[in-house]
Amino acid sequence: MYIRHNDLEIPVDNPFSACKLDRKKYSDVLTGVVGGFGTGFVLAINSEWGTGKTTFVKMWRQELQNTGFETLYFNAWENDFESNPLVAIMAELKTLVRDNKTLQFKSLMKKGAVLTKNLAPAVIKAVASRYIDQQTLLDGLENASKAAADILEKEVEAYVNRKKELGDFRKDLEAFVNKGVDDKPLIFFIDELDRCRPSYAVEVLEHMKHFFAVRGIVFVLAIDKEQLGHAIRGVYGSEQLNADEYLRRFIDLEYSIPEPQTEQFVNYLFQYFAFDQFFKSDQRLQYSRAREDRESFLSLATALFGKGKPTLRQQEKIFAHARMSLKSFSYGTYLFPNIFLFLVYLKALDSTCYHKIKTKEMSLQDLSDRFSQIFGVGNLDDYNRHGILYMQAELMNMYNIYAFKPFGQKLVKRDVNEKVEFLAVKSKLDNSEGNNDFADMITSLDRNHGERNISIEHLLTRIDLTDPIVT
Repeated sequence: MYIRHNDLEIPVDNPFSACKLDRKKYSDVLTGVVGGFGTGFVLAINSEWGTGKTTFVKMWRQELQNTGFETLYFNAWENDFESNPLVAIMAELKTLVRDNKTLQFKSLMKKGAVLTKNLAPAVIKAVASRYIDQQTLLDGLENASKAAADILEKEVEAYVNRKKELGDFRKDLEAFVNKGVDDKPLIFFIDELDRCRPSYAVEVLEHMKHFFAVRGIVFVLAIDKEQLGHAIRGVYGSEQLNADEYLRRFIDLEYSIPEPQTEQFVNYLFQYFAFDQFFKSDQRLQYSRAREDRESFLSLATALFGKGKPTLRQQEKIFAHARMSLKSFSYGTYLFPNIFLFLVYLKALDSTCYHKIKTKEMSLQDLSDRFSQIFGVGNLDDYNRHGILYMQAELMNMYNIYAFKPFGQKLVKRDVNEKVEFLAVKSKLDNSEGNNDFADMITSLDRNHGERNISIEHLLTRIDLTDPIVT
């Protein structure tokens, strides 16, 4: 059993064989894009954090290599300790050096080195004047006007030299990456740009555009454009900056990987974290009440993730925590799989609500409303509505017992004809007159002894890992 979801091992011969999200079809589309243009360009794969971009990129990269493409992979987040992106990117290019390319790369390095130098020492004095007492600096100059003219002349000279060297650098780079007219382009992946230092992210983009935008190189940026936009606005110190317009200076094409089917990913995580070691164990299945737990857990996970829209990474974390918590359940312990998973979901994605449940600070009605909000008011068909409504009644019952120990307060009062006189908590998911369906479910739970009179604390202690682990 795994505690966390580890990086997938990517088979060299068939890189997408390990993909459980059926994403090879998207790589086929993108391969046609990057291989179909003679000029260099920048492609952005834009998806939110935690949607599996890095895994997809690594699988696609291996597939490209298998079909004759040269590729490079640069993790910007892992390299932002380096102050100059030019150095880090050149280090990646160096991996392409073969015997017949050694001299070309040395020439490229020389021209790149010039671009990293400050060619005008006088400019240093001008910059230093911002931090050194101006009078002290001027006292060291015989003629302030002449010094200012000299500085300007040096700046112009430096600009002309750098412009020439930049042109030469790009020519050498193009010659280095291109072997012939019909060659496949070099695919240069830049990943995790949205997670590194904002200033470094902007510098990488600027270097990519000004130094490395040549025929024969296709850059593929794996980014969360919204997060990268925040970084850009931070660097320029303005929340009013249009980050989309800024990024259009660098990105030629944008592609978003379609989200996987929720049920497909749920089933994958269920298998990966080996839940059947618990649910389908002989020791567990000897209890008749536990035989439906597996399907209840899977159905609720599919519904909950479909409604709440957590990222793939968040779904992984929820399943990982749920699997660890199951270690504190003996095979004969009541699980209440729906309530259990719902609480783990809250702990992961709505810690404030979860804390209020633990500390009994949340009213029954507030908890009912939060539940209705997650599953969507009015967005359930009749079949799903009945199951979700029953789960909501079960949650109210278990929390009521916990908040008003030892037996809870009376939630439903009826007259002699069994008509509802009072309902302490209502459900926004119940469209029956007077919330009668919800009241009937609460009443049925109230009349059912044994497992239906268990406090929610039974689950909270195990989810918080305060109960001993069963081995």
